[in-house]
Amino acid sequence: MSKHGISAYGRESWRGLRVGLLGGSFNPAHEGHRYISLEAMRALQLDAVWWLVSPQNPLKSATGMALQSKRLESAQRAAHHPRIFATDIETAMGTQYTVDTLKALQTRFSETQFVWLMGTDNLRQFHRWKNWRDVFNLVPVCVINRPPAEDSLRGSPAWEYAHRHRLPAEQASLLTTRPLPAWVILPIARNAQSSTAIRAMGSWR
Repeated sequence: MSKHGISAYGRESWRGLRVGLLGGSFNPAHEGHRYISLEAMRALQLDAVWWLVSPQNPLKSATGMALQSKRLESAQRAAHHPRIFATDIETAMGTQYTVDTLKALQTRFSETQFVWLMGTDNLRQFHRWKNWRDVFNLVPVCVINRPPAEDSLRGSPAWEYAHRHRLPAEQASLLTTRPLPAWVILPIARNAQSSTAIRAMGSWR
């Protein structure tokens, strides 16, 4: 295991594999992150999921944000699975925005098939992300069922842009075989845990 949380930091170990990318602050990481990773791994037939522990989410305040090293440690503990890897590789690559991270990863791991994983809450405000349309055209996207409900996404800029390219949930395992843009909403049971709730209980310092 490298210091960045990915075994064999070079390309060879990841050649030909399907890897889900779950980005976030992980402030802190918790069972909910692990749950959606395992569900995505199963539905999309992924070989692994990388948790990209962000140096600092550009859309979130730095107030109350723990040091990245502490958030990485919490992610490494919460992952607790041989195919889930918590990493601060964005820091190593010098990227902060998803679109730049994806481009850097595709350059570094050119023979790995990446899938971007995110919640429905992120899809609703996806148009606020830097060059968000490019994300759809760089990798397949799997949207995990989280509040708000799917119906509330209709009419959002991302929905209007990409809805015609959406795969039925029952075809999720085919996502990586479809021409881009391609995305799916994964209708899994919701997990009640959240980083906000954990911080509110005072159990994260």
